[in-house]
Amino acid sequence: MPQLRLALAQINAVVGDVDGNLELVLQQARDAHAAGAHVLVTPEMVLTGYPIEDLAYRRSFIERSQAAVTSLAERLAQEGLGDLVVIVGHLDRATDVADRLGVPKNAPVNAASVITGGEVVTRYDKHHLPNYGVFDEFRHFVAGDRTQIIQVHGVDIAIAICEDIWQEGPSRAAKSAEAGLLVVLNGSPYEAAKDDERLELCARRAVEGECALAYANLVGGQDELVFDGDSLVVDARGEVVARARQFEPELLIADLDLQAATAQMPEPGTRFEGLLVERTVLSSDPLSAYEPVNGSIAERWDDLGERWQAIVLGLRDYVDKNGFPSVLLGMSGGIDSTLVAALAVDALGADRVFGVSNPSAWSSEHSRSDAADQAERTGLDLRTIAIAPIFDSYQDALHLEGIAEENLQARIRAVIWMGLSNAENHLVLACGNKSELATGYSTIYGDAVGGYAPIKDVPKTIVWELAKWRNAWAESQGETPPIPPNTISKEPSAELRPGQRDSDSLPPYPVLDGILDAYVERDLGSADVVAEGFDPELVEKVITLVDRAEYKRRQYPPGPKVSKRNFGRDRRVPITNRWRESL
Repeated sequence: MPQLRLALAQINAVVGDVDGNLELVLQQARDAHAAGAHVLVTPEMVLTGYPIEDLAYRRSFIERSQAAVTSLAERLAQEGLGDLVVIVGHLDRATDVADRLGVPKNAPVNAASVITGGEVVTRYDKHHLPNYGVFDEFRHFVAGDRTQIIQVHGVDIAIAICEDIWQEGPSRAAKSAEAGLLVVLNGSPYEAAKDDERLELCARRAVEGECALAYANLVGGQDELVFDGDSLVVDARGEVVARARQFEPELLIADLDLQAATAQMPEPGTRFEGLLVERTVLSSDPLSAYEPVNGSIAERWDDLGERWQAIVLGLRDYVDKNGFPSVLLGMSGGIDSTLVAALAVDALGADRVFGVSNPSAWSSEHSRSDAADQAERTGLDLRTIAIAPIFDSYQDALHLEGIAEENLQARIRAVIWMGLSNAENHLVLACGNKSELATGYSTIYGDAVGGYAPIKDVPKTIVWELAKWRNAWAESQGETPPIPPNTISKEPSAELRPGQRDSDSLPPYPVLDGILDAYVERDLGSADVVAEGFDPELVEKVITLVDRAEYKRRQYPPGPKVSKRNFGRDRRVPITNRWRESL
């Protein structure tokens, strides 16, 4: 069987930085060539970054992407890398689509170009454009209508892009074309346990296509999305040959013994399941036998470790890609802000994390001491600015009572944080969790202010689990746990009035999160939620809180998606909305 050395470039691209992304691809090509690779596969849309949303419509952006592909081909040849076959993802344009209502402006396509010998030899356009969850590709792109097969050193290689393998067709096309390898360029964002789902999918498609399958994925944070890498290669039996690390850039190398090309060139106009079939022969002679290298299979994070790493990566890239030198957060000594502080230190280093303690008349002593304890454990900068004198000045003028009085304290703190942000150029982190965000248990223009919200997609019950996981991991590494144990064990409270507890306003968090999982994550109606064993009155109360809090969520900062369905890109409901669930 012919041999082929494959390289998958797991790249952290930046949306819009075409020049910078081009340099990243070139460096991966140099490294792949030095490793003796014959084919290099990049992730989806790597030259432009992904997702590009409405940037797809701009002719200037399309043309810059097209020019980058040409430049990549030229520079590969100039550097003596012209014998390497590079399959690169980018933005392009369909020239055979009329400009009409219903077609995205300038007919953009999500493309993969094949480069070798200093030339762009063919192009594949993504067929299936996802229009669910976080994806709006049917809005942004024109679908491709061609199946591309390239022959490299006597092996036929089929090409697909991300969603194409989640739908039926590409593996059958590869089998029909008698391809030995199916390569897939991906921009597949992280969500909990998705790596297991991807592996199962790739294995199944490989078996269906009777060919090896190589899956190259992006890595890095982009606004609310985190791409976890996890690029992999499976053989025709669906067995893992090589697998990259999660949440880190990597060049994954794998040697494969592949089925020799046997299919004849298709007649012009040949179609498979409605798609035109094109085969391009780059080199038909198999390589001389060589000593293969064993593909590496990276160790996996457990479920909580995955979430932790995803949040850390999303936070780091949001800060760095947007040019912020540091972050600032209010540190109350509660579990949420304590967790965010630990995440920020892991993401950025303690020297870039600034905490502010703003005790009020109702702040407990352990809240102040717990914040100080964490600062000592992690090395972050913590200052204290008491709000009691400021609060008294406001009250002398306003004479507020009840909720208004409580929220005033939160808003005074927010003014302090934003003032320091403006003066010292910090990005303010909002520390609310998904359970609070769901039920509106936050003060708009108070604790909800900030530029980024690291745990906005983490339910309260998982907040505690992540804190325990991080401390246990630190101990396993011989390090000081970053989270004070008292913060984990004490009962949560906003401390805006004497003796206040979260349980005064919300059901126990395990119960609350169970209802939220059913109503928000799985989109069940109230009757179906009750059927899962929850109290009808409690279900009605929680659902009412969720529905009424939509206006708050719309004004909340972005944060990394780590669940199946987050508030933001995934779940979109009207603010002005009189629909209410009934039992």
